[in-house]
Amino acid sequence: MSDTDAAAWAALLRVHAALVPRLDKELQASCGLPLTWYDVLLELNSAPGRKLSMGELGEVAVVSRTRASRVVDSLADAGLVVRETNPDDKRSAYATITEEGRRRLREAAPVYLDGIHRHFTSRMTANEARTVARALEKVLEPGPPPTRGER
Repeated sequence: MSDTDAAAWAALLRVHAALVPRLDKELQASCGLPLTWYDVLLELNSAPGRKLSMGELGEVAVVSRTRASRVVDSLADAGLVVRETNPDDKRSAYATITEEGRRRLREAAPVYLDGIHRHFTSRMTANEARTVARALEKVLEPGPPPTRGER
């Protein structure tokens, strides 16, 4: 591993560790929504049919499958999502965003987006932000990683 590899990884971890708690604090103070709730609501709102299984949530949200189930329980208690039994597999369930969940998501979106801008993208040019986005999306691409000579 090169020094650049280690530096890129360390920077990603430091940025994540610094910004996630800030965004979480701002969302909770302004809207009463923890960042994990916001993220799950965001994914449910953009999902086909506005519903996802716990496994699907675990894949797309920034929470594990186990944690997704607990977050969904909390969101359901708050009336922001409902759990629906999977008709094809009674052992699993879907989470579906409610109208109140969509309302709270819309209310929180400006706080979330402003936080991303203030704490993250305002520190770089638009071109740098595009480069960061493209580079990080490459990490998530399926298949084997390119060899060093292909990068």
